[in-house]
Amino acid sequence: MGTIFNEALVRPIFNLLVFLYSSLGNDFGLAIIMATVLVRVVVSPLSIKTTRSQQALAKLNPQVEELRKKYKDDAAAQSQAIMQLYKEHKVSPLSGCLPLLIQLPIIIALYKALLAGFKPESASLLYGFISNPGTIQPISLGFLNVTSPNHILAVVAGAFQWVQAKAAMSLQQQTPQSGTANALSSQMLYLFPLMLVVISWNLAAGITVYFIASAVVAVVEQWLVRRFLATSK
Repeated sequence: MGTIFNEALVRPIFNLLVFLYSSLGNDFGLAIIMATVLVRVVVSPLSIKTTRSQQALAKLNPQVEELRKKYKDDAAAQSQAIMQLYKEHKVSPLSGCLPLLIQLPIIIALYKALLAGFKPESASLLYGFISNPGTIQPISLGFLNVTSPNHILAVVAGAFQWVQAKAAMSLQQQTPQSGTANALSSQMLYLFPLMLVVISWNLAAGITVYFIASAVVAVVEQWLVRRFLATSK
């Protein structure tokens, strides 16, 4: 399984990073940012579909609350009724997890590719059409070591995650939601950014750069989705 994962994700991402590194003035940080943008563009159709599915779920929240009250003494009947409601409207309560499930292996692959980039023996991973740049410099933009943790960037990543969550919340607020859903959204608005700061605190700065770039692209994507939904009404 490890070999399949490496060949399917780690090696292609490594080659993409090396190609971008050579194309962007030997700056690995810029290569990470550009690779992140390209990956987000590739998965953007799924992200847009997920956003629309989340809005569809939000519209059903009042009916879900009614079913919960109706079957409050029968948990099995309550679950069955709610799932039947989702089935009738062709929405999935798990749709919001898909981007995360896709991003997780990409993050792991990016981390492994980032570490591989600074090992001379990793040159064997390069495809025949990708030039070997030799030693890859870890310093980006003249001051940032992408192989070492950066606490300032960790806080910045949390801030941008909050902006992304706020933008996503504004999309959801365009549809009616229950008090429970609103309370949960408010908690996640602060919990996820805090978790990201903790996770990024001791990670290589290159991964934190990925988190920041991904959040920025997601905000732009959500703005475009909002414009699209507004014009399609």
